[in-house]
Amino acid sequence: MHDCLIIGGGVIGLSLAYELARAGQRVRVVDRIHPGREASWAAAGILPPSSQAADADPLERLAAISLRLHPEWAARLLDETGIDNGLRRCGALYLADDGLLDELAAMARQSRRGGVAIEELSSEAAARLEPALEPAVTAGRLRAGLLVHDELQIRSPWNLQALEAACVRRGVEISADTEVEGFEIVGDRIATARTKQGSIAAERFCVTSGAWSGGLLSKLGVHVAIKPIRGQIVLLRTAKPILRRAVYAGPHYFVPRDDGHLLVGSTLEDVGFDRRVTSEAVRELLDFAIDWIPELRTAEMECCWAGLRPASADGRPYLGRVPGLQNAFAAAGHYRSGLILAPATAVFMAQLIRGQTPEFDLTPFAVERVISG
Repeated sequence: MHDCLIIGGGVIGLSLAYELARAGQRVRVVDRIHPGREASWAAAGILPPSSQAADADPLERLAAISLRLHPEWAARLLDETGIDNGLRRCGALYLADDGLLDELAAMARQSRRGGVAIEELSSEAAARLEPALEPAVTAGRLRAGLLVHDELQIRSPWNLQALEAACVRRGVEISADTEVEGFEIVGDRIATARTKQGSIAAERFCVTSGAWSGGLLSKLGVHVAIKPIRGQIVLLRTAKPILRRAVYAGPHYFVPRDDGHLLVGSTLEDVGFDRRVTSEAVRELLDFAIDWIPELRTAEMECCWAGLRPASADGRPYLGRVPGLQNAFAAAGHYRSGLILAPATAVFMAQLIRGQTPEFDLTPFAVERVISG
């Protein structure tokens, strides 16, 4: 029998499996399709710095810990698997037109309070850093910029490949196309998880199924506010690299790759479990791209995709025990921060699952905090 059955093989589930396996636990991961093919794969992979302040929001403090862990994890995964997950320090520019000046100023104040290294820029200075933005200055669109020095990026598919390979090397059993349909509960414990392939017994169970976690947790008598928010991304190819840094303007962004690819993202759509790519969203993203960088009119659109982010009602993930059950846990609802938070989530949830007191207070993320009924 496995020590832990992890239900959901995205970046959270695979990271947790890896951390538990490193501690000598016998782990199995099951996924309704194939590990790493939902929101984790679709993510752009941008990792902005988080506040270092002692009085920061618990989510920011968790993110700051996780960002410190990312380089360690990237080096270890490379050593164990030979797979580079693409973690790079790229920096980022946050841009403002007339309508975003107040928002940019507020971001600068908050960043300084949190100890984040930033530099406020004039429009001309921003364009000197990224010459592709010069037409936006000439047109009067670009009014100011904010340079964030320590922004990171990670290649999401590479990271998932590295995590899956590292899990397999450490003896984790991974089962694709194995959807959990229900549970057998005896007293205050889960005895088995039921699938079409049969029942799976384990000592402990953890739900890490992203946007699908709410449905699974409801089968355990717990009602949490997690819903899918669709995000669509367009991938462009240019003859030469257009940008050196990640660039944000309002809700959208550019993420450059070293090989000339450029991600343009993303939308925020409350459309249920609809993963379709739509012409309306693609048009919105292309219009954004061309408005800010006119030379992208001639870029090749290589592909586009969508993912369903697991959004909680209060913006915090659910991390902890499932109330009423001794051997059930959840790590879900990370919304747009799954990649950022994965290492810290894995470390502290692994401690909890193994019967230890986590080194970080998970109370603000308790599963029961928004139970209805």
